[in-house]
Amino acid sequence: MSYAIVGFGKIGQALAQAFARKDIDVTVASRRPPEALAPQARAIGPTVVAKSLRDALEADTIILAIPFGEHREVAKALRGWEGKTVIDATNAFPVPEELDGLPSSAFVAKAFTGAKLVKGFNHLVAATLAADPIVDGGHRVVFLSSDDEDAIAPVAALAKQLGFAPVKLGKLNEGGALVHARGRTWGQLIFQDLFKKEQ
Repeated sequence: MSYAIVGFGKIGQALAQAFARKDIDVTVASRRPPEALAPQARAIGPTVVAKSLRDALEADTIILAIPFGEHREVAKALRGWEGKTVIDATNAFPVPEELDGLPSSAFVAKAFTGAKLVKGFNHLVAATLAADPIVDGGHRVVFLSSDDEDAIAPVAALAKQLGFAPVKLGKLNEGGALVHARGRTWGQLIFQDLFKKEQ
């Protein structure tokens, strides 16, 4: 399984640190050329490699760590998204009217035709996401939701590999609503830094 993070701001770098901590290879890309990202990528760790957006999108699993409004540009970079898993770590806030009542991830999913989309890694601030998720014998929780039941299992496996405790919330408009904003109100689980103890 190959992984890429699109977006190399605070959230993208925090996620790259999580991959580097576990020596998992990950490609990073943004609107900036790879040469501009390379020094920071190298500073995070040898398993983090900056590439062009086109090359990064060859990965099996792509994490969107970009401002919500930029998802369409990324979606246009590939003709088809079949066989890909897209992890939506974006937050739409305040919620734009164009969503017309849809959860923002359901709106994002429309742009990535053929991909399996999972909402995840979006509810924590960057500094928390970058920190070691294993504290006092517990694992920091990440919430996952998707309208594609089969898509959640491999993303949950990745979250575990990274040291997190995945908690499945079900469909985007059901449990997933807790990690989406509505209008000018954050979902109830956003910013909740929770831990799950080892059984």
